[in-house]
Amino acid sequence: MNKLNYILPNISCAHCKMNVERELTKMQGITSVVVTVDNKSADISYVEPATVELIKELLTEIGYPTHDG
Repeated sequence: MNKLNYILPNISCAHCKMNVERELTKMQGITSVVVTVDNKSADISYVEPATVELIKELLTEIGYPTHDG
């Protein structure tokens, strides 16, 4: 299992948290998503077919691009 931690600067409230967690868990291969509003972070666990590139693309599509782009 692979793990990622991203800073998502656009996270500002519980609705943002819920939206990110909901959309990511729809992706095949995502096993866990925990978003923390206070530090604007997302801890993501995944296996194939999910990839770093696909996860970052989805985050950008839903309006929460990662801090590093």
